[in-house]
Amino acid sequence: MINPTLTQKKEETLTPAQSAKRLFKVIYDEQKKSGEQDDEAVKIKVSNLISKMSFYYEKIRNVIEYKEEHLFRKNAIERILKRQIVIEGIIKESKSEDIAKHLLMELIRAGYLPNNKIPESKIGEVSQVISKYIKLKKYCSESLKSDGKERTECAKWIIALAASDIEERLGRGKIDKTVVKNMYEILFDIIKFPDDSDFEKDKDIQILAGIHSSFLKFDRDMVSFIVFKYYNADWHKADDEDIERVGRGIKFLREKINAQIDHPMAKQLNRIVSRYTVFYTILIDVIDDDPAVVYNSFTADPKAFPRQIKNKCEARYKNTKSKLWRSALRSIIYIFITKSIFAAILEVPAIKWFGGEVNNMSLLINISFPAILLFLIVLFTSLPSKDNTKKIIEGVEEIVFKERGRKEPFQLRRPIRRKSFMNAAFGIIYFVTFFVSFGFIILSLQRIHFSWISIIIFLFFLALVSFFSIRIRKSTRDLIVVDPKENIISLFSDFFYTPIIAAGKWISEKFSRINVFVFIFDFIIEAPFKIFIEIAEEWTKYVKERREDIV
Repeated sequence: MINPTLTQKKEETLTPAQSAKRLFKVIYDEQKKSGEQDDEAVKIKVSNLISKMSFYYEKIRNVIEYKEEHLFRKNAIERILKRQIVIEGIIKESKSEDIAKHLLMELIRAGYLPNNKIPESKIGEVSQVISKYIKLKKYCSESLKSDGKERTECAKWIIALAASDIEERLGRGKIDKTVVKNMYEILFDIIKFPDDSDFEKDKDIQILAGIHSSFLKFDRDMVSFIVFKYYNADWHKADDEDIERVGRGIKFLREKINAQIDHPMAKQLNRIVSRYTVFYTILIDVIDDDPAVVYNSFTADPKAFPRQIKNKCEARYKNTKSKLWRSALRSIIYIFITKSIFAAILEVPAIKWFGGEVNNMSLLINISFPAILLFLIVLFTSLPSKDNTKKIIEGVEEIVFKERGRKEPFQLRRPIRRKSFMNAAFGIIYFVTFFVSFGFIILSLQRIHFSWISIIIFLFFLALVSFFSIRIRKSTRDLIVVDPKENIISLFSDFFYTPIIAAGKWISEKFSRINVFVFIFDFIIEAPFKIFIEIAEEWTKYVKERREDIV
């Protein structure tokens, strides 16, 4: 299919790197295989009609708990495991197959897995995983008998590990695995940790964790699982003795894993990994059109490859803008349902309770403000520049062609440790900017006759929406590989707007723990609803059997 030596310019011969050829081949093979089906294997099948109820339930459930879309399935797995293992108390190893069957059927009904496509053999595989973590949970509880809080936190963490393990078995394709391998090989060679530091021993796991976090968009629990496997290399074939050993030392193991996730070099490293994530993302887009044609176009038209990269960049930019609007809509719905309703309900009674007069203007502003602010933020979010596209073209060629490979390594620096006096001074300045930022807003609101209750609600939403705007614009920022240009406006904005964003982050984290709607869904609605779905599913099977008997 492929000629390994390609001439792009008369004076330069470009040779595809072995890792690039491997990626081309994997995508080519996966595309050929996608049309093939194993019709002989028995598949897990559920009622399409009954599944619609679960599907719409899951949609509603995801609206009230704001999470990124690529984490929906993993979060659903964790939620189902918690319900069956913790809430419903199914903790016996003998029940692991029942848990696995219910888990897979619920995922299919909710639309996270295709109907009549997953082989029934997958139940046994998932059952073994669940059984392993049930054992680990038992040993963990025994080793932490004297510490109830630690035991509870450890149990939650083990369920999160189980969910990450199952998610990996359900969703990791050959293309993702190949990219992780390729990126690791490249980054390990071109990243240098400080020579005089003791961090060199962590380079291996730090690069792996960074790739999974950036390229595969893993959350903290999923990255924990990657580090967990790193420290327990044979976990996939662990026997009872291995599980007991891990369970007995679980406290120390968690400390090691958390230390790696919060590693001092992680931020520097992740900035580099993020750039290569963009390069590989665009490269996959280019190859995916037609691997053979793209590869052979190197010789037929030397300018074709950069042109293809540019086209895919522009397409990705447009798609990201659409995704940005969808994320903004989800955020608006989430904030409106979980926060605005309560604020609107509480604002009027609270004002009257304290003997004030209701200001219809302030009430209207507080209800509409979150949506308007998010709309304006998304509207004025600019797409990456032409310089960014040029840098991506250079980066993609760097990982595809041997001759374009990076010559100079990325030298990481030791983390800066400021003196205590300097930290104290900066802390005071930051504290002052916090009060200046919020003080200016409060004075402005008082001028238009906001009551102190209305002001608190306004500030609450301002901070929350500001933080959410950072989160929803992440998909756009993730495509930027050029360093942002600094100017006086951005400096001023960072100086006074950062405290507001920090307050929004704190509010989001605290209020997410007491989301009353999530509590209602998880502990009051979900369990009986799922039982109803199970009964309805069995009833449709029974009716179908009776009809077949009559015929």
